[in-house]
Order: sequence, then structure tokens, then C-alpha cells
Amino acid sequence: MKRTLSKTILSMILLASTAHAGGDGRAVGSSPWGPDDEIGRLNLMTEESRRAVISRLSGGTVYDLSVEYFIGMPSWQAAGDPHYRIWMTHTPHGTVVDDPLGVGVSMNEHVGYTGAAISMYTHMGTHIDALVHFGLDGKIWNGFSARDHLGDRGWRVAGAENIPPIVARGVLVDVAAAKGVEMLPDGYRITRKDLVDTLARQGVGLRRGDVVLIRTGRMQVYEDAAAYMTTPPGLGLAAARFLVEEGGAMIVGADNLSFEAFPSELQTDYVPVHTYLLAEQGAPILELVNLEALSRDAVYEFAFIGGSLKLRGADAAPIRPVAIPLAPATQE
Repeated sequence: MKRTLSKTILSMILLASTAHAGGDGRAVGSSPWGPDDEIGRLNLMTEESRRAVISRLSGGTVYDLSVEYFIGMPSWQAAGDPHYRIWMTHTPHGTVVDDPLGVGVSMNEHVGYTGAAISMYTHMGTHIDALVHFGLDGKIWNGFSARDHLGDRGWRVAGAENIPPIVARGVLVDVAAAKGVEMLPDGYRITRKDLVDTLARQGVGLRRGDVVLIRTGRMQVYEDAAAYMTTPPGLGLAAARFLVEEGGAMIVGADNLSFEAFPSELQTDYVPVHTYLLAEQGAPILELVNLEALSRDAVYEFAFIGGSLKLRGADAAPIRPVAIPLAPATQE
């Protein structure tokens, strides 16, 4: 029987707890953009970089990279976080009965009123992780401490409200297609070589400030929460280092929810890829990005355009990104 992701995570937490915390010598990064920086590598996005991307828009197809939210959708349950819920606050018939606005039966029968409310974990659906999501030894990116900056209403620094609208060059790294499979195997850990080989096959290189999106193929089973969440493939630590330190990525994303592969490569950290990107490098993470249409049409380079909800103090926020293919650059 396959192990569920929850069991895998919990077993790794128990394993990590036997190791000395902080014993691997890792620490949060200090920002080259100054002691007050709260957005990390998003500083790589400038007026010039945005202009360069927009000037190459080819028009034509606009790809929606987001997923739908619905009761029963895949969600992170390993740590006991809530499922997605939606409920009706007003229905046409109920309004006739209740008359909440005091306008009378006749008016309510004439004017149908529908309203709804939702409840959800911030890391559900297509979302972007803010830099506060994971830290090391009581601190997050740029040395901000939880003791000094985390209150009952969320983080007072580096929360999701600080994430600017994103307009950048996007690159699809279709690892599943490069390996000739529809979906990477359960638990597969993507390596640096996988990324290098895939980029070479696609004929696309990485540039400083890119939004790099990794396709595992997992999105094909998104409608089946159990299949989507069970022992997913994900990024390895060396692959993450390659994307940031060699490729210059501003943001790294994938089509799965765990993002990285488990079990952890480090006994001192049960989520080393998350802490490396967020806490050490100041690189936000995108999860549950729908890359199937880009893969189908072999669109590997595009304008990535997206804005996330400005949730004050939050560790993540839903985002509705789109991809628009780019015309060939006149100069490389």
C-alpha cells in the first residue's frame, strides 16, 4: 500500500527531531538589498525588466495557470490545516423566506439574491509562499525574528501584502515530457541533471530574474485529491541550488503541492528546499501551478503575469497567474 504524504511528512518530522536543531550550519540569508528588505529576490524585477518582457508579447493564446477551488480539492493535511469550504449566505429562495433586508416578499421574488462565504488555508490552490512561511532558528529571511515581528494578527514584516504584481520572463521546465512520461513516478526527486537536460532538450536557457516553473505532470490528477497528494514527486536541494545560484531564478514554482520531494535529504531539516529558497535565498515559491496547457503546446518561454491577494501578515496568498508566449528576442 502506498504511503500517504501525511505519513511521509510526519515520519520525517520525527526523524528530524532526533537531530540537533541548527546542526547543519545553515542560517537565514542577509539581503543584498539592505536591512529593511522584505521581498528578497523579487527586487530583481525592475521597470526595465518588465518593459523588456512586455515588449516581446506575441499575442494569441493566453494561458491560465491557476486551478479551481472546490470542496474536496487537494489540500495540505499533514499538519492538521483546514480543508476548503464554501457555504451559501444568501439564496434566492432563502431571501424570500428570511427577508434580511426588509424589502418584502414581492421584491425578493423579483430580485434574486445569491451570496457565499469561503474558508481556506492560505496554502491552497495556486498560491505564492511569502518569505515568512519557513525560517531557521527563530528567524526568517534578512534576519527578522519571530519574537520581534510576529504578532497575533500575523507578521509585521515580509507578509504576503508586500508581494508586488509580478511581470517577468517565465520558463517552463517540463521534466516529465523530457523523460518521455506523462507523470514523474511517486516520490521522484528532481535532480540538477534533470533540469540541465530538460532545458537543453527544450532549447531554452535561464536568465537572472526568471520565474521558473517545473512540471512533474501531477496536475493531471488534480481532480482526485488522494492521487494528487500521495507521495508526489518534487524538487531536490541540488536542483533548487542550480535554479537560484546558477540560473538566477527570481521565483521557483511547480505543479504539485509539496513542491519538494520527501523524505528529506537532511536529518536537520524536514523541508530543506523550502528553507533554502525562502529563508536562505529570499526566493518566493509558487505551488499548484497548472502547466498542462503550456506543456501540450510546447510553450517554454513566456511572460508570467500575476497578482496575489494582499493578505496582511500572511505567509502565503492565492494568485491568478497567466502566461503569454513571447516572440523571439532580437538580442540575446
